[in-house]
Amino acid sequence: MTVYAPSVLSRASDGATIAYRRTEGRGAAASPAVVFLPGFRSDMEGGKALALEARCRAGGRSFLRFDYTGHGLSSGNFEDGTIGQWADDAVFAIEALTSGPLVLVGSSMGGWIMMLVARALPDRVAGLVGIAPAPDFTEDLTMANASAAMREALERDGVWYEPSDYSDEPTPITRALIEDGRQRLVLREPFPFAGPVQIVQGMADPDVPWRHALKVAEAFADADVEITLVRSGDHRLSEPHDLERLVRTTEDVCRLVGARQG
Repeated sequence: MTVYAPSVLSRASDGATIAYRRTEGRGAAASPAVVFLPGFRSDMEGGKALALEARCRAGGRSFLRFDYTGHGLSSGNFEDGTIGQWADDAVFAIEALTSGPLVLVGSSMGGWIMMLVARALPDRVAGLVGIAPAPDFTEDLTMANASAAMREALERDGVWYEPSDYSDEPTPITRALIEDGRQRLVLREPFPFAGPVQIVQGMADPDVPWRHALKVAEAFADADVEITLVRSGDHRLSEPHDLERLVRTTEDVCRLVGARQG
């Protein structure tokens, strides 16, 4: 199978390049557009992004997936990134490459990014889908469970290398990431969003406890929130039945947004 190079979006302010793949919609079915937001140290080529893209293309819906800087095929070093920088990447890509109302689909850290984008673009973001969403993870999951050795390394070296279940290489956790994350917490007070929100969370997720999904839901005080707990689901939720559930859930949110827009 031939794999074509992605398109590239350049940012004049810092020279960064963001790799992306965009599906143009057709007619009335094009809106709302769906945007996929990957997780921490993940990229736009994962199974969830591809499953959503295939369904959107088949149905004529606009779709966008991209890599944050320091991820995938975009420019930059992962260790230099922060939550704020990656949220800025998302806003930049969305504003440059999409139009009209949006449904954001955020996986893991992407669930935090989607909330920051919804805050930044309140007139555009109309629906949210969180897959094992991990807003505030730097504080509530990473630092809340940090070992003494990790805290010492962050203080002394500015970085801790965490063994990864998903890669042979350890994951760098930087002091800059933690400190920036503290400035962008979204679960400490009611989150201002009134559109439909659906959350899918595995109860066997070793990285994001299922009770964190309840905390995320509670933050949406003014939104219509539905949570699906998958008893045997892991963090990736990328088995064929998981992907089909993701597609159905996203289509449900798109229909709700369309009904409201109409």
